[in-house]
Order: sequence, then C-alpha cells, then structure tokens
Amino acid sequence: MLAAERWQKIVQLVNERGSSRVTELSDIFQVTEETIRRDLDKLENEGKLLRSHGGAVSVKDDAPEVPYPERETTNAEQKRKIAQLAIGHIREKERIILDASTTAWYMAQIMPDFPLTVLTNSIKVSLELSGKEHVKVISTGGQLSPRSLSFVGPLTERSLSTYHVDKAFISCTGLHGERGISEANEQTALVKQKMVEIADHTYVLADFSKFGQQSFAQVAGWDRIGSLITDAAADESVLQRLRDNAVNIIQA
Repeated sequence: MLAAERWQKIVQLVNERGSSRVTELSDIFQVTEETIRRDLDKLENEGKLLRSHGGAVSVKDDAPEVPYPERETTNAEQKRKIAQLAIGHIREKERIILDASTTAWYMAQIMPDFPLTVLTNSIKVSLELSGKEHVKVISTGGQLSPRSLSFVGPLTERSLSTYHVDKAFISCTGLHGERGISEANEQTALVKQKMVEIADHTYVLADFSKFGQQSFAQVAGWDRIGSLITDAAADESVLQRLRDNAVNIIQA
C-alpha cells in the first residue's frame, strides 16, 4: 500500500470510529508504530485529524460513535467489574441517571429491584430495567442515534433540563488527567454535559483504556466530577493527580 493511500484510509478510519490508537492502526496497516506516529503528525499538521495521547481523534464534530455491538465486547470484564462497584453506590428511593454506555447497561442488568427512579437516554438500559417492578424508568426521548442506541439532540437536552437527580453514572471515550472527560461525538457530549449539570454527584465509569485519551468534544472538567470508578489496570499517576484534585477514586 502506498503511503498516500494509507494516509487516506487512516483519516477515514478515525472519522468512522471517532478515535483510534497507534497500536490499533499499526496492526491494521501492518507498519511500525513509529510509522503510524509520523503519519498522524503529518495528518494533524494538515488539519485532517487531532493527535491525542496514544492515538488520534476525528476533527469532525459529527464523528459517529463506535457501534454498540462493538462496544459491548471491548474490555467487557473490566466494565462488568466497574458496574458491580457502581451498583454499591445506589440507595433505595434515589433518583439517578444512567447514560447510554455499555457499562451503564451492565449496571441495569444487575440492578436490584427496589424503589428507584432511573432517567436514561439509552434504549438498551430502558429495556433492561423494564422487567423490574419497583424501578421507575423515565426515557428522555429525542433523536435516535442508531449506532449507540441512544437519544441525543436538543429535545433530549431539554428533557434532561426538567429534572434533578441525586446521582449520575456516565462513561466517556476520553479521560485526561488534567482536562477531564470527553466524547468523540459532539451531540453525545452535550447530552452528558446536561446530565452532569442536573446531578448532585457524578460518577464517571471508565476502564483503563480511556486513560490518557482526549476526544474531540469536552464533557466536563474534574471540578464537576465527584467520583471515578475504574479497574485495577488504570494509570496510577493519573489516579493520584485526580486524588490531589479531590476526586474520589473507587477501584476494582
């Protein structure tokens, strides 16, 4: 494959997925990681993508999210452990938000059937909780994103604005020790910004692979985040920085 063809395909892949890691691109194109880093530097200089720690993110503000079936199988073991820890921080009669992440869906699967109000923009979470007699589910509605099986857009944001919740449980595609959490898709980021805004306490659900990443659209800085729930492989230097910034760390 010619270099020019590889550059074109890299940009296409990053735009399709929202972000990609150097190791992943190296495997796909069968070139060294150093070659991929040079490619990404060149493409960033041309304004075709944005470099992040360990990879690159799309510069398109409408970059699509990774399809739900693909997210379900990525780091599933770590996500299930994070979900189990998160469940331990929910109390009866609370009002909570679950976003459209796969980790939130895992939470819905093991959610105790006790009095609880759950506000969500996720079709998968809504369906999972529909069989629990004592859990009241409120769907935001809005524009359906078929790749993430979630509702996004102005209607979703207005719906969220009418509520107040005790706790929000949200994930992200990028977790940066200084800049906070981010998403590849701007519409998704705007919805999660609103979720953080209406919650008394926000829990970020993020496995080790999210660390050091900075996606295109900012969601929130660490001053807006109460707790981070992560797994044992998370970057300890980042965790210590967050502890210094008064973020409560809950680790499997």
